[in-house]
Amino acid sequence: MSLFAPPKDLKAEVFASLPDDLRLVGKPSLWVDANKPGEKVDSFLEGPSFDADGNLYLVDIPYGRILKVDPAGTWSLVADYDGWPNGLKFHRDGRAFIADYRRGILALDPASGAIEEVFTGRASESFRGCNDLFFADDGLLYFTDQGQTGLQDPTGRVFRADLESRHLTLLLNSGVSPNGLVMDRAQRQLYVAMTRGNAVWRLILQADGSVSKVGIFLQLSGGHSGPDGLAIDQEGNIYVAHAGMGCVWVFSPLGEPIWRIRCEEIGLTTTNIAFGGPERRDLYITVSDAGVVARVTLPTPGQPLYGPASA
Repeated sequence: MSLFAPPKDLKAEVFASLPDDLRLVGKPSLWVDANKPGEKVDSFLEGPSFDADGNLYLVDIPYGRILKVDPAGTWSLVADYDGWPNGLKFHRDGRAFIADYRRGILALDPASGAIEEVFTGRASESFRGCNDLFFADDGLLYFTDQGQTGLQDPTGRVFRADLESRHLTLLLNSGVSPNGLVMDRAQRQLYVAMTRGNAVWRLILQADGSVSKVGIFLQLSGGHSGPDGLAIDQEGNIYVAHAGMGCVWVFSPLGEPIWRIRCEEIGLTTTNIAFGGPERRDLYITVSDAGVVARVTLPTPGQPLYGPASA
């Protein structure tokens, strides 16, 4: 017996497919060897985020690339560097911050393609493998340090960073593969996708910035992976990209299922999501196994983020 009524189905369509001249067929990659052994991987798109002009930026994890798709769907290469970029979010100053698995938290100048290191570790310890990031309204940066953690090693971490003071605070060190993250509209709760636990956790933020009462907000099932990227709309609904399930789930602020945005006809590896387009009513979805960005128009706009207000 189901606890809730089944969610309504929505179908995403292809917005833009990575062109052949940007697909790196046969190029060696240690990331592919470790994460997709024996597979032919020409790209692995992640980290969608919009700049102030409505351009969509993406990372290509195994080949260290930052890509841009303009509103017309035209692709270009912004940066090509030695790293494994996983998540990307824009800062109000126009820079794009990157969660890089190998190198930590980086900052990209979109105009020049130059990349600088921001945080490479904490207290003389390197990160295990940074995954995704989120800017709160006050400018504080939250990011996950996933590495190879999972049910066999529940020691994934969540950090908060003050870019001005350069201070890092460890909020959680018992995560089961922490991945995408987003705050509720009041910015009092931090939702974190725990990929290999197939769950979304809720971290209650105290007035002093500490975390208490960590619990499970959503327990998912099925798929070949688990929840990856997260987003939130102006009504407080939570969007969960379910990697390995070929869909994005949408839940009410109370955790009731509302919609299932289906992408399985495009691909199953639905890794991350971002709102954009007119009034932020379009949800863009990275379907990483296909090298495709899918799109669906929704009745509720996405919540404005700390990045460019016009995105």
